[in-house]
Amino acid sequence: MSDLARDAQQYDADDPLAGRRALFVLDDGVYLDGNSLGALARSVPGRVEDVVRRQWGALKIRSWDESGWWTAPERIGDRIAPLVGAAAGQIVVGDSTSVNVFKALVGAVRLADDDRDEILVDATTFPTDGYIAGSAARLTGRTLRPVRPDEVPAALSGRTAAVLLNHVDYRTGRLYDLPSLTAAVHAAGAIAVWDLCHSAGALPVGLDEHGVDLAVGCTYKYLNGGPGSPAYLYVRGELQDRFDSPLPGWNSHAEPFGMREAYEPAAGALRGRVGTPDILSMLALEAALEVWDGVSVDEVRTKSLALTDFFLECVREYVPEGRVESLTPVRHEERGSQVALRCAPDAGDVMKRLIARGVVGDFRHPDVLRFGFTPLYVGFADVERAARVLAEELR
Repeated sequence: MSDLARDAQQYDADDPLAGRRALFVLDDGVYLDGNSLGALARSVPGRVEDVVRRQWGALKIRSWDESGWWTAPERIGDRIAPLVGAAAGQIVVGDSTSVNVFKALVGAVRLADDDRDEILVDATTFPTDGYIAGSAARLTGRTLRPVRPDEVPAALSGRTAAVLLNHVDYRTGRLYDLPSLTAAVHAAGAIAVWDLCHSAGALPVGLDEHGVDLAVGCTYKYLNGGPGSPAYLYVRGELQDRFDSPLPGWNSHAEPFGMREAYEPAAGALRGRVGTPDILSMLALEAALEVWDGVSVDEVRTKSLALTDFFLECVREYVPEGRVESLTPVRHEERGSQVALRCAPDAGDVMKRLIARGVVGDFRHPDVLRFGFTPLYVGFADVERAARVLAEELR
C-alpha cells in the first residue's frame, strides 16, 4: 500500500461526514460526476412509490390538499434555503434552470431604471445562460454585453441594468467572488443575478448575507434531486413586491382558482411560479433533501476542499509529469468542488477508459477531464483510487 493510500484510510476514518455515504445507492466504483448528476438517495424510491401508488393512485385529486401537493414549491424551497444562505419565504421550486434564468433576468431588467439599456453576462457561462440572456436582451430592448467575471467591475456603468453571473465555472471549477461582485453591481445601481448550479450543496453561498437580488439553481447536481429534477428561483424579500415575472401563470395568481381575466400576482416568492408543478420529480427531490438533515454546509465545504486538495496531491504523485494540467485554481477561495484537468490530445478516450474501469467523471470538449467531488458520499479512498487509475491509463 502506498503512503497516499494509507493517508486516505486515515482521512476516511476521521471524516465526520463518512456516515452519510450509507444514505446513497452506490456501487463499488468511484463516482466523481455528481457535478452533473448526483447519486440516488436511498429515501427516494420508497417516497416515489408512495406518491404514485397512494397519493396519486388512491387519493387522486385529493392529494393537492391532503398530500400537500399545492404547497410543495414553496415548502421545498424552504428546505433548500438554508443550503444557500437564505431565510424562508424567498425560494420557489419549479420549472427548469433555463426557464428560471429567463424569469430572473427579465425580472431584473424590469426592476432596474428605464434608462439602463445594457445587460452584462458572464462570457464564460454555460451556453444556455448566454442564449437566454440574448433572448432577454432582445425582448427588453437592451444590449447584451458579454464580459469575463473579473472584468465586471470595470465594465459596470450607469447603463447597466442587470448582471448575470455563474458562481462556479462549469468547465474549470473556478469559484468567483460573489460578495465583492454583488457589491460592485449594487454600487453601480444594477441588479445582480447569480446562477448557483455548481455551488449549491457544495459550498456556502450566503444569498441573504451578501444582498443578492435574484438567483437560480438546479437540484440534480450536488442536491441529488434526480435527472431533470426541478430548479429553483430566489427572489430577495425586499424585492418581491416589485418582481414582475415575464411568465405569469395561473399558479402564480393571487387567486389561482378565481380564473380571472386580469392577472394579479401572488404575494411573496409565489409569484415566481408559473403553471402546474411537476409533482413526481418535485416530491422525489423533497425526499432526496432529507440527506441534508443535521448537516452543516460549512462542514461540507471543509471536506470538499480536503478532497480536491488530496486529489491534486495524488495526481502530482502518480500521473506522469506533463501528461495533464490542472485548470482548477489552487487557492481555496477560488475553487469550487470539482477539478478540471487538461489532457491533450486524447481526453475523450481517456475518460472512456476510466469509466470502463469504474472511475466515472466526464469529458468536456476539446480536452478537459472533469471530476466532481460530492462530500456527502465521496471518500478519500475514492480519490486516491481515481488518481491511481488515471495514472495507469496515462502511462
